[in-house]
Amino acid sequence: METVSLKGKDLRFCKGCLTCQKTQRCVIADDAPAMVQKMYEADVLVFATPIYYYELSGQLKTLLDRTNPLYTTDYHFRDVYLLTSAAEDEEQTSARAVTGLEGWIACFENSRLAGSVFAGGVNSPGEIKEHAALASAYEMGKAV
Repeated sequence: METVSLKGKDLRFCKGCLTCQKTQRCVIADDAPAMVQKMYEADVLVFATPIYYYELSGQLKTLLDRTNPLYTTDYHFRDVYLLTSAAEDEEQTSARAVTGLEGWIACFENSRLAGSVFAGGVNSPGEIKEHAALASAYEMGKAV
């Protein structure tokens, strides 16, 4: 198991040139290609993101946009999980983020959204430590 944080990474936007569809390599020299390679090699992907304006964080969306080199490969991952947190605690708060990730997953025919856990009412670092969603995430993780 490896944890990769997007914090402090140099992630630039996809140019849409589609060169990667032929070469399986992105022409942009930043941190994304190394992370995409890790995604290619992973058996399971678990994304964790705060909810910003009822959506995935911009950093995660930018990374997902940069996974074009994987489309034409025999990527290893099958199960994809999503862990989200937000200040809002309404059940539907994470719905658009889940839908956004499902749109990305739909482009990878051999994969599926295997589970999602939302932790609402989280405003500051550390508040998640006693959140009930941690038990749900733990149980989901045991099934991986």
